[in-house]
Amino acid sequence: MKVLKATALLLVLLLSLAAAQAKTKKPDKLPAVLNSARYVYVEAVDGGQFDPRLRPEDLKAIKDVYAAFQDWHRYELTAHREQAELIVVVRKGRLAESGFGASSGGLPVGTPGRATGDRGAGLELGGEAGSPEDLFEVFLPSPNGAQGVRLWSRTREGGLDGPKVNLFQEFKAAVERDYPAQPASQPQKP
Repeated sequence: MKVLKATALLLVLLLSLAAAQAKTKKPDKLPAVLNSARYVYVEAVDGGQFDPRLRPEDLKAIKDVYAAFQDWHRYELTAHREQAELIVVVRKGRLAESGFGASSGGLPVGTPGRATGDRGAGLELGGEAGSPEDLFEVFLPSPNGAQGVRLWSRTREGGLDGPKVNLFQEFKAAVERDYPAQPASQPQKP
């Protein structure tokens, strides 16, 4: 009986210690560069907004995130990746996608410069598989222009849908929680 009481007491003590520790643990603070950075560049996983290979849904996500940053007024957007202090990468979710295409050659058989075995036609087949959730990541660029260190990342189904752009709102809330905007100093009256 004494062993059972001692075990129960030990179990209650361990549970209360675990609960107390869980209550005192603060969420991880975001890196300080998110407070000091000024310039942000927004792109998709597959490239910048002027990349002709970019999918329309990713282009729309870039534009929606861009507009959300403009409304926030915390960072300035730059059109040049090399000027950015933060790189935001977005990707609209998609499970699987495939493409099929055909092309025909423009040079008739026997035309100089055309290989004998070249039929002048081709088939293209491509595909992509990925997460159905939208992606929003923030990177610190490396000196060689690569994305560098990931500072913040979240995924959510429909998270890049405008105009609200929920993933952006989560990022904004996290930055403002850890680094509240300082009120503009008021000039003193004489």
